[in-house]
This record gives sequence, C-alpha cells and structure tokens, in this order.
Amino acid sequence: MTALDYAKELVAFESTSSLSNVPVSDYVEQTLRGLGFETERLEFEDRQGVRKASIVGKLGTGTGGMAYFSHTDVVPADDWFFHEHGPFEPTVKDDRLFGRGSCDMKGSLACMLAAAEQFRTAKLTHPVYITCTADEEVGYNGARQVASESALFAEMVEGKARGIVGEPTELEVVYAHKGVCGLVATSHGRAAHSSTNEGVNANLAMIPYLVEMKQIHDETESDPAWRNDEFQPPTMSWNIGINDHTRAVNITPPKSICTVYCRPMPGQDVSALIERARAKADECDIDFEVRAFGDALYIDPTSPFVGECLQLAQRSEPQTVSYGTDGAMLGALEQLVVLGPGSIAQAHTHDEWIALEQLQRGTDLYAKMIDTWCV
Repeated sequence: MTALDYAKELVAFESTSSLSNVPVSDYVEQTLRGLGFETERLEFEDRQGVRKASIVGKLGTGTGGMAYFSHTDVVPADDWFFHEHGPFEPTVKDDRLFGRGSCDMKGSLACMLAAAEQFRTAKLTHPVYITCTADEEVGYNGARQVASESALFAEMVEGKARGIVGEPTELEVVYAHKGVCGLVATSHGRAAHSSTNEGVNANLAMIPYLVEMKQIHDETESDPAWRNDEFQPPTMSWNIGINDHTRAVNITPPKSICTVYCRPMPGQDVSALIERARAKADECDIDFEVRAFGDALYIDPTSPFVGECLQLAQRSEPQTVSYGTDGAMLGALEQLVVLGPGSIAQAHTHDEWIALEQLQRGTDLYAKMIDTWCV
C-alpha cells in the first residue's frame, strides 16, 4: 500500500481527543503485525473515563536503529468547511488529501507505514520502531505513559535509537521546540441577584491574582533572561485566559477561572514562576493546579545525528518551531528531532489537507532513513 492508501484509511477513523482512539489503535496494531512487527499495547482512561490506547511496534532484532513517533488523536472538526464531504471522509482533490488529521498527523504515520512495508522481508541489522500515541493534542498523556511504562521505549533509550517525531515540518529538520506549562486558578463565590447584596462575587478574589499574572507576563516579555532568539517569537508567550461563566449581568458570578498557558524554551526553568502563581493563589484563597507540563525539546544542532538528518533530507540548516510535540515526554532519547511531511499551516484548519507530493517525499525519506540506519 502507498502512503495515500494508508492515510485514507487512518483519516476515516473519527479519533478526536475527546473520543476513544481504540478503534484506530486497533487498526494500527493489526497493520504493524501484518508488516511483521511485534507490538506492545498500553492503555489508560482519561479524566472523563474514556479509554485510550498507544501502540509501540518493533521490526527486526538487535539494538539502536530508528524510532518513529506519531499520534492517532486529532483536534475537533466542528468548523469543517466542506459541504460535499465530511472531515472523516478522506477526499483527494487538486493533488491534496483533505480530512481531519491528514496533516496532523495521520499522513506522516501513513508515510512511515508505507516506508516500513518496503522492508517487511529485508534482513535488518538494527530495528525499526513505530510508536503511535493517544492524547498528544490534549497533554501528551499517551507519550507520557509510553515513556514511563513501555519496555520497547526503554529498549530504544538503552540502545540509543535515532528518534524522529513525525509532526508536519515540510520535511525540514527541527532540532528544538518549546515546552508547555498550563496553570488553572479557580475562585468560588455565591450566586445571587445583584440587587440583594446576598451574593459573593468570585471575581473579586481573582482580581489580585490576575494582577500578578499580568506582572509575570510583562517580565517574561521584556526581561532578556526569558528571551531566546533561536525561536520566533523569542518569548514564552505567557497567555492569560479568564472566564466567570456570567450569563446575566444582574447575577453575582459564583465561580471565576483563570488559565495560564505558556511555552518555556530550552534551558528555561519556570518553577519559580509556578511558585509565584501558587503563592498568590494561596494569598487570595483560591484553588490552584498545574494542569499540564511538558519539557522543551533540544538537541545540539551541530551534532552528528542532526547532520545525518540534514543530509538525508537534503536540507542545509536545521530549524526551530514554537509549537510542542510528544517529544516533550521523550527526552530520555539522546537523539531526537522533529521531521515530517506536511505544513503546520494546514494543521487544525477547517479544511485540513496534506499535499500528495509531501506524502510521496515523506515515504521516500523515511525509507531512506531505514535503509541507512537499519539495513
């Protein structure tokens, strides 16, 4: 099968992060076994009790080799643009494959499956690993479990496998990406008609906390210590969101929530900022939680591995990106870059697509990597 064939079958699975990805994971596991891989399955239940699965496969024996990482969950498609076909009805038009997940990142997984298929009967001297995780889009939960529980991942680490996170980079070699940190603060009041003076406005306790969050925002945007010019933008983007769920202006809000989402860059320790936020929440008598955390990804751009990737991909300079990937959880791998077909500009869009040319080039590149590192 070609990458396009695999991509069509993968996109047809509705695997939005709020739903179970078990059906598409079953497909991936069966496909890998059909290609001669041994497989390992890891499952968990998310916060809503929804069953999720991650699949780790290994083709060949020995140590080292190549380790490819993907995810099977996709973002919602509520704003899908096309009327003639739905988001989970893969459609080829104008040399593009349209469908939710075609770019991020089932198309990339399809390239890896098509590349691996070319070596199903080859005599490999080093193994090929393919990992497909759950919940990348909502906190890297699948990758976190793989990193902590997978015997095959431990084998990759011990054998110093070369790792490729296949997120869409238009086949550019990415040596670094930002991390993620999510904070949630919640204040509680009591709803009542505002004319009675019997309510407790939850926003009043939140206001001084918001002042502190604004102060941290200003510091991280202006202080050179929080700047890294390898990235664009060169700051961690301390993004503040607020919601008091008010539906009528004459009711005192019973709850107020402040979310902060920031993207620390390699070498930045945000623990002091987290503790400042926590201390202010305690002072304001509001609840505080660190909801998400993932490390930045970094490998020396002058390392031999990055050089090999550049040569195979026929690129001259490695890049950085400001988004995050499962690589945030895979730092135990010493050799890890982000490199995949498709453009991040098409990810999560209302008409998501991947160019057929990228599917073919992605397959060719991944096959070349297997041939170089595993045969």
